[in-house]
Amino acid sequence: MKVAFVAHDQKKEEMINFTIAYQHLFQAHELFATGTTGQLIMDNTSLEIFRFKSGPLGGDQQLGALIAQNSLDLLVFFRDPLVAQAHEPDISALLRLCDVYGIPVATNMATAELLVRALERGDFNWRDVVHYNCPVNVTTLKDRHPDKPRKIGSAAAERH
Repeated sequence: MKVAFVAHDQKKEEMINFTIAYQHLFQAHELFATGTTGQLIMDNTSLEIFRFKSGPLGGDQQLGALIAQNSLDLLVFFRDPLVAQAHEPDISALLRLCDVYGIPVATNMATAELLVRALERGDFNWRDVVHYNCPVNVTTLKDRHPDKPRKIGSAAAERH
């Protein structure tokens, strides 16, 4: 599985402690992180992490591109909800992409614990099916069969 880590400044220590606690589990997976978070994790664990740029310098967008290519299985993003972030639009876009592509995301330690336990049990194996069956460029029903009229929602469309 492909797992990414992001942590705002006030949450970096929490992220380090989290990755230390689950280092044995994360070693079996392909890991990604934004710049500073990834470096801090590597400095404090034996984990190998592919580092993108720092979040405000485009790292969030680089992770978003990975998600849009259906190449990420889990995002652990420890956000600081009490501090305004200069790159808030990038953060919102990243989380929106997780919703669009069905990527499990943890924004706090409690959810991260649950998702990591699920990862450990093999509950993420459904992502292998997604990787195998879902093309990167998903087309609509109309695009696949342009000569066939669309029946889905046609009655609703006629009312408007």
